[in-house]
Amino acid sequence: MKVILQKDVKELGRAGDLLNVSTGYFRNFLFPKNLAIEATETKVKEWEHLKKVADAKKSKAMEEKKHVVSKLNGLSLTFKAVAGESDKLFGAVTHGDISKELEKQGFSVDKRDVVLEEPIKILGKHKAQVKFSEGLVADISINVERQ
Repeated sequence: MKVILQKDVKELGRAGDLLNVSTGYFRNFLFPKNLAIEATETKVKEWEHLKKVADAKKSKAMEEKKHVVSKLNGLSLTFKAVAGESDKLFGAVTHGDISKELEKQGFSVDKRDVVLEEPIKILGKHKAQVKFSEGLVADISINVERQ
């Protein structure tokens, strides 16, 4: 029996997948818990249309992220921080600080997308990466100067 999953089902598939399952499994497990619906002709056509729309949105979002990565590559951010005599900062430049600075410059980047080996605690030049979920990576440089 062909069904369309409404929600993710462990070890079966993700929401929106078109699958063949046994009639009993559908009637006794999937349907009562609203995990799947029967794949009639109209439902399959509707599913195909929704899938095309979702794929178009996904490809558009991917193009936008590629454009952002091309702008971010090679970008240099400068931070001013209070430091002691041995050039150690009183505090650190963190993922959140970098994300906020990127937002000031017009880039919408979540702090979890910024990759640092460890928070920056020394004056000077450092490297960071912005990794997006689709495998797109932008390398940026961080310059920390004495305030």
